[in-house]
Amino acid sequence: MSTALSRRALAGLALLPVVGCATPPAQAQRGALLPDFADLAERVLPAVVSISVTSEARADIPPELRGTPFERYFRERERGRGRGPQVQGAGSGFVIDPAGLLVTNNHVIGNATRVQVTFQNGQEYQARLVGSDELTDLALLRIEARGTLPALAWGSSGSMRVGNWVLAAGNPFGLGGSITSGIVSARGREIGAGPFDDFIQTDAPINPGNSGGPLFNTAGEVIGINTAIYSPSGASAGIGFAVPSDLARGVIDQLRGNGRVERGWLGVSVQDVGSEPGATPTATPAGGVLVAGVERGSPAARAGLRQGDQVVAINGEAVATSRALVRGIAAVTPGQTVRLSILRNGRPTDVPVQVGRRPTAPG
Repeated sequence: MSTALSRRALAGLALLPVVGCATPPAQAQRGALLPDFADLAERVLPAVVSISVTSEARADIPPELRGTPFERYFRERERGRGRGPQVQGAGSGFVIDPAGLLVTNNHVIGNATRVQVTFQNGQEYQARLVGSDELTDLALLRIEARGTLPALAWGSSGSMRVGNWVLAAGNPFGLGGSITSGIVSARGREIGAGPFDDFIQTDAPINPGNSGGPLFNTAGEVIGINTAIYSPSGASAGIGFAVPSDLARGVIDQLRGNGRVERGWLGVSVQDVGSEPGATPTATPAGGVLVAGVERGSPAARAGLRQGDQVVAINGEAVATSRALVRGIAAVTPGQTVRLSILRNGRPTDVPVQVGRRPTAPG
């Protein structure tokens, strides 16, 4: 830096206050407005765990051998050479039941052969998988606890507003219990992860290893599960995404009760009205969702739904987008009957449909 540039830069700087001088009133007021999360962090961190997983790398079978008698020979030969290389991974989780139930991300567990959880006090446990759900990237673990564990309570993600303070806790870069703060920067984010995208976006620093950790409100309640980041560099870029608690709670309850998640299914392909080629967003004042196709033998086909029908409501509740229709039907217990209000050739009618069970990989 040149001498002239240094002088210009120094001319724009103010000297730091001398130690012992009175703090200006405006500065003191700003300091009083800044939040202090020390008590909150001390209360919630004991229930947040670091998760380390060990997975056995799967041998790649040449495509030309798959589905042939040589595939079995290839697998037996690989097993005969001993166990494959071990793959290590790390993530985060949190306790929701003092008896030993923990929540994390499904992608943290993956195909792990060994899962170990470590608490802030250094206690370690081997965990087993109770159940997982790929569509929401959630998993439920159980450990045999030595005594009552500290546990966290669910909060309402629906009550969160853009600008609310939040805290993220977890195991970034494998460093162990860490906590960061920020605000809710957006809600209802769709990032292409799946049909149930409804992420809370936050600028609280979230890094690799934070996956599966909790996102708190200032009451210390879990309002999200940290799942993904937007990062060109691989580290926090100030945009993190969390599965909202209002969605996660129902999934975890099903995993806890059944070890799996069952969702309602119609068997239709749908699109938003106005998104079809040649249409305009004002194609109809009724709005709704256009049925683009009906799978043969599906619940929708048995109920008489047709291509070109326009679904405007489920049990009287208006449906504005295809994503809302998918989510609304998914929330229905398979076997129950719902009333779809539709427009067919411009005429309104109601169609009762007995909802089916969503296949593992629907077409």
